[in-house]
Amino acid sequence: MRSYSPDLTPPWKKQQPAPEVPADPDLVVEEVGTGFCGAVIRCEAGTVTLEDRFGKHRVFPLAPRGFLLEGRVVTLVRPTSPSASRPARTASGSLAVPGARARVARAGRIYVEGRHDAELVEKVWGDDLRIEGVVVEYLEGIDDLPSIVTDFAPGPDARLGVLVDHLVPGSKESRIASEISSAHALVVGHPYIDVWEAVKPSSVGIPAWPTVPRGQDWKTGVCRALGWPENTGAAWQRILSGVRSYKDLEPELLGRVEELIDFVTTPGV
Repeated sequence: MRSYSPDLTPPWKKQQPAPEVPADPDLVVEEVGTGFCGAVIRCEAGTVTLEDRFGKHRVFPLAPRGFLLEGRVVTLVRPTSPSASRPARTASGSLAVPGARARVARAGRIYVEGRHDAELVEKVWGDDLRIEGVVVEYLEGIDDLPSIVTDFAPGPDARLGVLVDHLVPGSKESRIASEISSAHALVVGHPYIDVWEAVKPSSVGIPAWPTVPRGQDWKTGVCRALGWPENTGAAWQRILSGVRSYKDLEPELLGRVEELIDFVTTPGV
């Protein structure tokens, strides 16, 4: 008599097992059910904890075929060695590319309001920008932004992104930004009065950013309220030294810079 397997599913219809990948620290994967993408920060019996670029944590079961790694379905498994080496990452949270050379600069640009904005973007996204060939320039304010955009003449192969401080409804900055109509120019901003506020207070060693009365120079007022010397240049260096990676920045700034990088590096139509 013939012996039949209880599973009568034709072989060509059976789901193939996915490759098993150790859930090593800093491995970036996407959970198939929710689309949540993040780096592995912890793997325990039966679960893995992911952290996205905004610092949000989610715990998922180590289910078969439960994750995407570079677009491929994989099964995450607990690492066999707790001392597994971590892949190098840039300050923005991207995987580092060892030995990568800076790309020839694109015609497109990212403009920011001031020197401090440019230095902060360089510290966190500098490695990524060099690989993408994106140059960041600062404007010393945006009062003349419409004419600056006109002179730049953005086009499909030379897109322009602009990061603006205090871009909130009713502000002077929002009125200026509304005058930009080019499809190849994107103006985005964060809600803070100055980019200093986009650094998390805990990274600077303060409980919160102080409220400065209207009519008073904001940076000078911050120094006074915190008991720092009224030297805004020295204060900024103190703030910048507390920034080690994207984790030290507020999401409202992180999302806008990532949006500008994507816009400038995506060919227009």
